[in-house]
Amino acid sequence: MTADSLFVGVDGGGTGCRTRIEDAEGRVLGTGIAGPAALRIGVSRALAEVEKACCAALNEAGLEADALNSLHAAVGLAGVGRKGALKELTLQPHHFRSVVYTDDATIACIGAHGGRDGGIVIVGTGSVGFALIGGREVRVGGYGFPISDEGSGADLGLSAIRLALRAYDERTIGTSLTRDIMMRFHNDPFETVAWMDGATATDYATFAPLVMRHADAGDQIARRIVRDAAEQIDELVRRLSECGASRVALLGGLASSMQPWLAPDVQRRLVTVEGDAVDGALRLARRGIIKI
Repeated sequence: MTADSLFVGVDGGGTGCRTRIEDAEGRVLGTGIAGPAALRIGVSRALAEVEKACCAALNEAGLEADALNSLHAAVGLAGVGRKGALKELTLQPHHFRSVVYTDDATIACIGAHGGRDGGIVIVGTGSVGFALIGGREVRVGGYGFPISDEGSGADLGLSAIRLALRAYDERTIGTSLTRDIMMRFHNDPFETVAWMDGATATDYATFAPLVMRHADAGDQIARRIVRDAAEQIDELVRRLSECGASRVALLGGLASSMQPWLAPDVQRRLVTVEGDAVDGALRLARRGIIKI
């Protein structure tokens, strides 16, 4: 096995970082996971999680940590589109043989369509619509929580907490969802305020599964929140189609639970995902277009 034959794909998002090492024939040698690697936590912290996940994959492959310098890497990170983020990344020292940095949506799109043109809508901690069409990138939304990322897990959590506080004040009807949320804060709105002061998008997104469960059980407020979120996802899919994406895939931790809530015309546009973001990163690493 030669140094030139080893590749690592990295998917760094708001909830965690995943890596996989393969050889030139595509054989999986090792996989690794680490904590959140979205750039909103800071470039240094994000890259530390990337390296931690890569070292875990090297360990599983039976290789020492210093074997990092034998890996051709492609690293997709949430938040690369933020102003100045890519420049800051490229100025950071690294231990790879070569590395290309890109947005997590790019690697997800490449993986979802097996390297072919197509679009994706990611519904996870955040949300974004993204497509690769004839060498052109199309991006819709995904500008960051709380100003964007409509229909995402963080957005669901924020809406649920807002309505729970309104129900606490008896400004709207209370339901099992609003009561469950307030119980998380010991039925004290000022404990909610204290939590909010340090809460991240990931923290808000932890409430999304609770919202989905209550919506599926018929909770009036939960259904309202999920319907509103689904309409936002519908808009992302339709916009990508208008831009020329003939294939659109739904991705992310909330994709399967959100899909039944989407409009019928949107569901008909969706295609089966062929691979994940790490697959896309590995394809990019093999292309070796950009070496830093």
